Amino acid sequence: MHNTKKLREIYCQMGIRREVLDYCQRIEEGLRPRFAVMDQTAEYNQMKVIKAMQDNRVSDIHFAATTGYGYNDLGRDTLEEVYASLFHTEAALVRPNLISGTHALHVALSANLRPGDELLSPVGKPYDTLEEVIGIRESAGSLKEYGVTYRQVDLLPDGGFDYEGIRAAIRPQTRLVTIQRSKGYMTRPTLSVAQIGELIAFVKRINPDIICMVDNCYGEFVEPIEPTDLGADMIVGSLIKNPGGGLAPIGGYIAGKKERVDRASYRLSAPGLGKEVGASLGLNTAFYQGLFLAPTVVASALKGAIFAASVYEGLGFSVTPSAGEDRHDIIQAITFGDPKGVIAFCQGIQAAAPVDSFVTPEPWDMPGYDAPVIMAAGAFVQGSSIELSADGPIKPPYTVFFQGGLTWYHAKLGVMMSLEKLMASGLLEENLKEL
Repeated sequence: MHNTKKLREIYCQMGIRREVLDYCQRIEEGLRPRFAVMDQTAEYNQMKVIKAMQDNRVSDIHFAATTGYGYNDLGRDTLEEVYASLFHTEAALVRPNLISGTHALHVALSANLRPGDELLSPVGKPYDTLEEVIGIRESAGSLKEYGVTYRQVDLLPDGGFDYEGIRAAIRPQTRLVTIQRSKGYMTRPTLSVAQIGELIAFVKRINPDIICMVDNCYGEFVEPIEPTDLGADMIVGSLIKNPGGGLAPIGGYIAGKKERVDRASYRLSAPGLGKEVGASLGLNTAFYQGLFLAPTVVASALKGAIFAASVYEGLGFSVTPSAGEDRHDIIQAITFGDPKGVIAFCQGIQAAAPVDSFVTPEPWDMPGYDAPVIMAAGAFVQGSSIELSADGPIKPPYTVFFQGGLTWYHAKLGVMMSLEKLMASGLLEENLKEL
């Protein structure tokens, strides 16, 4: 009882009012059975990571730094073997010079597509920053400039696959199918690994030579299996999202069939060099330890996402996924229908941060986006979205995308602080009776 009183006191000192505490406590108590299920998934994935490290005989020698060309970098090479074991693939490319998820996807696509090939997205429009990579929006160096064409098939209104539309869209020149697991800046459902597996099987029945690539960002360790367990030729992700566990300061990965990964390595470095070069510059320890922590960090982020969904759904806002749905990534979308809601929410997340809590985020014209974007992240690693963060484009329907939380307690504080900012802005006046 004494500890409960002290806890409430410190929350109050941080600016959380009694009504918000009481409301959120009721939500949290109702979520405990679901949290227990998430902990079981985290435990399973933790064992997977440890087994992959043990099977590849990880030793402290693998934490040594290399410079220059990075020839014979044992830590780098072993880390890639760990990723390949973990994701059940023939090979993996895990590098600090894959600077973001978008960069890793660009490398994977441009390495495995040639002039005259066609890229097909059977899940609708890809994430905003890929529009310029592909050439949907004109940009220097896009795939379109190199003679790669693009087609897409939108999801059905219920979020399912338009299988007949996909069948009609696949042509002799269709070389690669890209499947975005997470929703991006949309409110469509995130795809489960099982759904992705069904889609890949459908595509392979039409043409088994089509390369199936999955943008795995925000999805790693959310489920007990990954898309490569169900037929994906490549999966691609960022180390400053789930698999870096909050410790990786930069980096990305491409895992899959050896031929596809090798081609990506030649694109990343140079033909003839590939995976043999690339110094790790002392980052290996953070990459290994971040991967080790990733399953429990992802579980914390998932708890925060479900908590946010439950809190805001209870106040009458539209949330995707809904509070009761199964989870397939760490992102929670909340639609306010008002730009002030997006801004206030992000300012609440920033105010809860351990770093730059005194900063007030504002929308700005970020490179790669077609509308002003607001981003909140008082992170130890710039742009890390496995750390507590929120962002969204300032355009209808005015939806904010919340993700991350290295610990559940930090995610919980962020959600409560977002409520405080919304209440201060006057946007919750109609909903206060729920508190």
